[in-house]
Amino acid sequence: MRWAASATLLLTALSGCGEAKKAEVRAPSAPPTIRLSSPAFRDRATLPKEFTCDGARTSPPLEWSGVPRRAAELALVLEDPDAPGGTFTHWTVLGIVPSTSHIGPGSLPPGARAGRNSFGTTGYGPPCPPKGGGPHRYVFMLYALSRRSGLAAGASPSEVTGAVASAAIGQGRLTATYRR
Repeated sequence: MRWAASATLLLTALSGCGEAKKAEVRAPSAPPTIRLSSPAFRDRATLPKEFTCDGARTSPPLEWSGVPRRAAELALVLEDPDAPGGTFTHWTVLGIVPSTSHIGPGSLPPGARAGRNSFGTTGYGPPCPPKGGGPHRYVFMLYALSRRSGLAAGASPSEVTGAVASAAIGQGRLTATYRR
């Protein structure tokens, strides 16, 4: 009986993106004013292995333009809508200065703060879909906010999406896929 309870807890923990719990809230939408891209992959292409749990586990480089002039802050959210337990948040970044136009691989822009992901850790949680399953989509969403979020480093996914929902004035999306 004790083994069965332990196995149930383990299976519950593994139900998210193959290794952790599901996200608390899905990120909201906003007008598509921002052009978001990556020099490492094209929109709707396969995410290079180095940016996943099977590689270096490094966040990918991102570039953007078209940020609305009245933006007070940018926020980044990376979600997997195909996770077995529901939408799973892999990365949130807050406090990006609106004049910033890129994020380098494995880094954050000066002054930006990483929030928690659905793995329960702060920072980038690399995509890691269950082995043998179909490809998962990884949606990078960059939001322009009309006011500062006021959130500290380590903010939860639901706190980040709440701040975005109440202040988003523009958005850019970039989607990658990955399967193991």
